[in-house]
Amino acid sequence: MKSKNVKNSVVLAYSGGLDTSAIIPWIKENYQLNVVAFVADIGQSRKDLKNIKEKAISSGASDCYIADLRDSFVKNYVFPMLKVGAIYEGRYLLGTAIARPLIAKAQVDFAHTIHAIGLSHGATGKGNDQVRFECAYSALDPSLLVIAPWREWRFRSREDLLEYLKKKNIVTSVTKEKIYSRDENIFHVSTEGGVLEDTWRAPENHCWVWTNSPHEAPNESEKIHLYIEKGCVIEINHKPVSPYTCLKQLNKIGRRHAIGRIDIVENRLVGMKSRGCYETPGGTIIYQALRALEQLILDRESMYWKNKIALDMSSVIYDGKWFTPVRKSLQAASDVLSADISGEVVVEVYKGSVNILQKRSPNALYSEEYATFSKDNVYSQTDAHGFIRLFSLSSRIRALKSKK
Repeated sequence: MKSKNVKNSVVLAYSGGLDTSAIIPWIKENYQLNVVAFVADIGQSRKDLKNIKEKAISSGASDCYIADLRDSFVKNYVFPMLKVGAIYEGRYLLGTAIARPLIAKAQVDFAHTIHAIGLSHGATGKGNDQVRFECAYSALDPSLLVIAPWREWRFRSREDLLEYLKKKNIVTSVTKEKIYSRDENIFHVSTEGGVLEDTWRAPENHCWVWTNSPHEAPNESEKIHLYIEKGCVIEINHKPVSPYTCLKQLNKIGRRHAIGRIDIVENRLVGMKSRGCYETPGGTIIYQALRALEQLILDRESMYWKNKIALDMSSVIYDGKWFTPVRKSLQAASDVLSADISGEVVVEVYKGSVNILQKRSPNALYSEEYATFSKDNVYSQTDAHGFIRLFSLSSRIRALKSKK
């Protein structure tokens, strides 16, 4: 679609879901502004994108623009994050959080193109996404008006939105029986709300969208040969792949073998805890393969620093601080450490588990000659005596003084 100027317009980050479908008529009613729907194609289901423009316009949007951001998303956001090794609270691979800065930037750029006066999003006043979107907006163009309907309107629940859309004769696929909040892109799909709000209730089958359950996964394992260069997978089973193609192929394999399912309760930025079911099949495989190579290559101090960078980066991404000097500096540090992360990994996937079977690298610090329990000609075990005496010197001095 060719962009065009839309007088007195607001650009809405539009998904076609329940919230954003209600936001279009609500903004028109309460702000008397035109709403242009902005759809970021970041690899979500083609079913979700089918007829989305018609759906937006039927909801009252003056126009709808679909931006193909799939390659940029994986190359410039997902792969750098995986290279760093960022993982929130030890389990969450940040599939929703990492998409927000990309969507926000593209949304701001589009708003500039059509000379819109403002931006809007469907994030709730309880969630993390409101912070992520609006931190990005502030960093990129603080002059734009920001409308966050969930913090303004009289609706208190998603059930209220269903009633509102019913009165407006606007069709939605969400029902009261399956009133989940879902987010999907090429990296992951998340499911929150509904039955998952009761932590004593096990996830039901429809809480999982992409992956087989371990019980339904094949009884035969599958091996994957990955070639990695500077922290990025560039070949699968000896065939070159782009970042997007890589993730798409590994997702297909991982889904089949029930890889990347987690059911967690996390600490939201706003202070409350929330439960979600996340599915990140291809990302889980890549994450494990990169960490396996790092074990071979990074020395002890570098590994410690790499883990510290990963922990800090997980909070930066989760908290929506992508467009900050801190994120840039952490990523730069990661790039230095990842410069030598090249080699081959053979991964076995089986009924939800990812096992590293083989790994090698021309940059490996691992030396079989030094590490062997058999006879060697390179290491003198008597050298350890002096090392231990010096390493434990402070403890020895403390113990001697305590005896006095």
